[in-house]
Amino acid sequence: MAGIARLSAGSAWLAATLSFSPILAPHVLGGPAVGQFELKDLESEPGGIEFQSQNAHSFGQPRRRVDTSDPSETLYDTNTVLHQRHALELEFGITRYFKTRIGIEYEKERFDDPDSLAAADSFDDLKLSEAGIEAIVILKRLEGDGFGFGLVTEYERPIESEEASTILAGPIVEARAGKWSANVNLTAVRFFGGEQPRDDKWDFAYASKLAYTFNPSWTLALEAYGTVDRLGSTGRRDDDVDRFGDHDQHRMGPILYYSFEAGEGLKLASTSKSLRDDGKDDDVEVLIGAGALFGLNENTPDATLKWTVEVEF
Repeated sequence: MAGIARLSAGSAWLAATLSFSPILAPHVLGGPAVGQFELKDLESEPGGIEFQSQNAHSFGQPRRRVDTSDPSETLYDTNTVLHQRHALELEFGITRYFKTRIGIEYEKERFDDPDSLAAADSFDDLKLSEAGIEAIVILKRLEGDGFGFGLVTEYERPIESEEASTILAGPIVEARAGKWSANVNLTAVRFFGGEQPRDDKWDFAYASKLAYTFNPSWTLALEAYGTVDRLGSTGRRDDDVDRFGDHDQHRMGPILYYSFEAGEGLKLASTSKSLRDDGKDDDVEVLIGAGALFGLNENTPDATLKWTVEVEF
């Protein structure tokens, strides 16, 4: 029966994802899809609620490329450059094999259309940029050592109507062997909506983590995030894309996590969000992480400070 339930859940996830296809219009021209620097996991408990705050500050931004050879039009590259991002989310465990999440994001982003050459590398104010909803189907739970597998789909809609919405979908793979663990998210990203001119391209994004748990409180992880801007020849390449090309981005770096239970006596807890050994759920589990991701190519900021806070009720 559990196998049938997982199969039905997977079919529902696929149907929900494909149901967006009839409304997928091209999107306003833009750079690569740079998501939150977080890993989707395969842990879900009925009735569980978790607050998440995912934050990033980037430094050493790639300098904007400009073409002024045509006096009638100045071309700017369309790379996605964010100085600051803060995501606030609530995750809800529906069953042991399905969970969902809602959230909003604040971003401080480089101007898409600067007023002058002097403002080519200037940033807008930090402001509410988008809202999103996510669903994860767990096809094989990871319990103890071994492998787990699931599927994620997410829809994000910008607050400003002229910008493009996105939908992403792909697999989640987790593995554990003793104190070592790994997590890989692979997703295809589709843009749609927004103002003309539009571009119906697909991007490919990945997030991965290799972690070592020193003790029940401390875990050190090596994390990597990246985006391949435009898969193959998909979409509509505009003049600025033809001039400057696409903008793949890749980051990697160490992140340190600390976990504790903010309950009676502030007892220490595992960094894993799985059920506790005594089966009690009276305490609030808190996970705090911080570290740096370093750019691996010229399209990516030199360094990105990542810090995260997760509170499980």
